[in-house]
Amino acid sequence: MSMAQQMEYQVGLTESLGMNQYLTFMLAGEEYGVDILRVQEIKGWDSVATIPNTPAYIKGVFNLRGTIVPIIDLRERFGLEKLGYGPTTVVIILKVQGEKRDRIMGMVVDAVSDVYSLTADQVKASPEFGSAIDTRFVKGLATVDEKLVILLDMDLLLNSGELAIIDSLSQ
Repeated sequence: MSMAQQMEYQVGLTESLGMNQYLTFMLAGEEYGVDILRVQEIKGWDSVATIPNTPAYIKGVFNLRGTIVPIIDLRERFGLEKLGYGPTTVVIILKVQGEKRDRIMGMVVDAVSDVYSLTADQVKASPEFGSAIDTRFVKGLATVDEKLVILLDMDLLLNSGELAIIDSLSQ
């Protein structure tokens, strides 16, 4: 059985057991997770073509087998301290579902961590912090091996203004 077939089998098995799998990654010492079914691939950091007049967290674009992929530095998007890219820095290529169409985007993270299978019971709703902190893109929180994992909703990560910027970059 090939590696891809093993992954498909494992995802199918966890879905049949009422579980979802999340790819986790590190940002500033915290562990975040995204739905593994959205992950297209993981690449080491490489240079990108910068685009003028875009927010600082949009690092630019690169060509991935004929598709122009916008690259977002998730650390900067979250307002965390900037960190130079090193040997563990990776770009996670994801499919994001928009209102009008799906798009492929990349997010720069400090390092990939693990893959966890979680049941719906293990995922708790994100706490309300009032209007001062924007938590709309936090899908939930899960505790795995006594550590907290913040699960992100990639479809809500970007607001409509940012989606317009990404749409213009992709064309």
